[in-house]
Amino acid sequence: MTDRLLALAAANHGTLCTADATRLDVDANALAGLVAAGALVRVRRGAYVLGEPWASAGPEQRLALTTRAVLRARGVTAEAASHQSALALHGLPVHAVPVDIVDLVGAVRRVRRRSGVRVHRLDPALSVVDVDGCPAVSVDVAIAQVVLRHGRDPAVVAADRVLAMGRVELDSVLSLTRRLAESPRQALRAAGWLGQVDPASESVGESRARLLLTDLGFDVRSQVPVADRRSVTFARVDFLVGSHVVVEFDGMLKYAGADGKQALAAEKRREDALRSMGYEVVRLTWADLDRPRRVQSLVRSALERAARTHALPAS
Repeated sequence: MTDRLLALAAANHGTLCTADATRLDVDANALAGLVAAGALVRVRRGAYVLGEPWASAGPEQRLALTTRAVLRARGVTAEAASHQSALALHGLPVHAVPVDIVDLVGAVRRVRRRSGVRVHRLDPALSVVDVDGCPAVSVDVAIAQVVLRHGRDPAVVAADRVLAMGRVELDSVLSLTRRLAESPRQALRAAGWLGQVDPASESVGESRARLLLTDLGFDVRSQVPVADRRSVTFARVDFLVGSHVVVEFDGMLKYAGADGKQALAAEKRREDALRSMGYEVVRLTWADLDRPRRVQSLVRSALERAARTHALPAS
């Protein structure tokens, strides 16, 4: 019977609930045995995830798995994933928000939180969609919810990605933000944050780097083409600060293995070409994103060197 249960979980995106076990005559002791053996992980009361996908999943994937399992265990047809839980289900980046809480919308009058599950009041006018058999608010609703509850960075990181994919329009997110805001002031502030969305950013790291550079007061342009002296474009840089300072976000993962060595060599040739054209190059890593003073110093120094080279005012 346990084999049938595990097969059922695999068919349900790696999740199952106590009711599934009951239907297949798998008792509590057998369930506990599967957990002890690592075949299952108990993520909430009555909610389980297969051990193998859980072990290899990152925080976002674990939130998506937990959300699926919780909704299956609760069995409430009027509930759906919301906020960052919905973002995770939609396969979007989840940044700077709690991933140990499952957010849902349902038939409640006020927010209720219990055992790691937070249920918000469902607005019947909001769009709920099916994500591979799991109900969730639509992407634009989820981003609006996140910007209102958690602020700029989590919403912008997700919105950068989804706008680049063409899955939603920013105007839709802004309209929903105004609808869901508790006050005109909250709506206005959220709209200002969403005004910093830039679908040109190609990764979470780039989105975070751009926001940091903007916060530090630098004039930043994303994904700028750079041409050589024959006016032939030879590079597209992550960011251009001022006219001659290139800032690149380097996640390092692309340099792993034999292919990575070739990529690193190509990146070195590209950087040498940029320097030969008079550009200063600043490389940022994940660790730098949490060190704003270091980033500010690196970029300011580069601007000063560029100003001396090109007789430009440093800014």
